[in-house]
Amino acid sequence: MLKNILLVLVVLFIGAQFIRPERNLGQPEGPNFIGIKHPLSPEVHALLERACYNCHSNKTDYPWYANVQPVAWWLASHVKDGKRHYNLSEFGTYNAKREAEKLKETAGEVREGGMPLPSYTWMHPEARLTDAERKLIIDWAEGERGKLPAPAKP
Repeated sequence: MLKNILLVLVVLFIGAQFIRPERNLGQPEGPNFIGIKHPLSPEVHALLERACYNCHSNKTDYPWYANVQPVAWWLASHVKDGKRHYNLSEFGTYNAKREAEKLKETAGEVREGGMPLPSYTWMHPEARLTDAERKLIIDWAEGERGKLPAPAKP
């Protein structure tokens, strides 16, 4: 009985390898890239690329284990959710209110250590941010938010 269960599991695992999710392989810096409307210093640009692009842009650099199911399904879901929440590649399509919210959220998440996700930095130590790097991103996001027009009062 146990042998049959193991055989079924092995067959399912092998079969799952042929069901691949769509990959996020677009251009991270197209016409709606955040840096077009909100200029980035070379330092902030490098930090966003290193710590944010894989989940929050139209281009993900996949590690080797992204070729193994069910890990690839989990990664695809994670990237899709990250882009839905905040996409650096499509930031230029956001209205002024959403831009302000996302810039505020960026500063808050980075300040509180919520981004990059601890589960991400565990597998991608290069994405860890020092306190000085966090300050660069926070200062940039808050500065750009401060440049946006104040919302109209009802």
